[in-house]
Amino acid sequence: MRALVARRLDGPDALELIETAVPEPAAGQVRIKVAATAVNPVDLAVSAGKVVQFGLTGGRDQFGLGWDVAGTIDSIGPGSDLEPGTPVIGLADLLGRPLKTHAEYVVLDADAVAPAPHNVDLTHASTIALNALTALQALEALQLSQQQTVLITGAAGGVGGYAVELAKHFGLTVIASAAAEDEDLVQRLGADRFVSRADDLSAAVRKIVPAGVDGLVDAAVLGVAAQEAVRNQGGHAHVQGGPTPPHLRGIRVVQIFVHANRAELTELVQLTEAGAISTRVADTYALEDAVAAYKRLAKGGVRGRLVLVP
Repeated sequence: MRALVARRLDGPDALELIETAVPEPAAGQVRIKVAATAVNPVDLAVSAGKVVQFGLTGGRDQFGLGWDVAGTIDSIGPGSDLEPGTPVIGLADLLGRPLKTHAEYVVLDADAVAPAPHNVDLTHASTIALNALTALQALEALQLSQQQTVLITGAAGGVGGYAVELAKHFGLTVIASAAAEDEDLVQRLGADRFVSRADDLSAAVRKIVPAGVDGLVDAAVLGVAAQEAVRNQGGHAHVQGGPTPPHLRGIRVVQIFVHANRAELTELVQLTEAGAISTRVADTYALEDAVAAYKRLAKGGVRGRLVLVP
């Protein structure tokens, strides 16, 4: 099979599309014939070696690429309760694997996959797992109650967009920050109030909520600049693997390391089918054109996900 890997951690131009053996599932695992796999900022970070620099994984000869996947189970290991032929979505959440989802086949633990939603195609379904799980786990970490206020930065992006939709589903009041040209998009996602990222974020938010918001999902990774909009003893979900912001003014800072979980994936599938969360595909690329997709993502400004189709 073909698989995209990083051996020289020198950005997209150093990526290699290799021929390798089709992996076999072990006990409790399934093999997925990949129909679509999204490209995410973390893939850029792996290709550039940032995950090694941050100490999130050790160095190795080869890094597999890709976290999201949608496809069809074509083989199962002993003990799996999923059947061949089942359309699924899944998440490859281990950084150091030599082969991941940017490939024609991938093996995942059965708990890392869930039956795909019925109301979207597999290309769109491939954008759910990483971004929506990150948003869900960030909101869960904040432990907010209905009608409390949450600030979401990067609200037009993959994680931020899902965070807006999920926060509204959970009954929170959402203040969203993004580029001025994304105001209509963010409001369609459900934001109650919008703040342009060009403004002084803390000052703009505190005009709306003078005491500060109860919680922050910092999908844009603004750090202290966003935390200043949070009330004393509020919550801050830091959505990045690098150094965490300080716990100023009694604010509880939680660093979000997304992890695969079938129960939560199933919840997200159900919310997709119910129309509570949406999928956004900016464009599709053949697997052999992956470098072009990586370079386009690196330029910024993509709304929705770029998806590789093997």
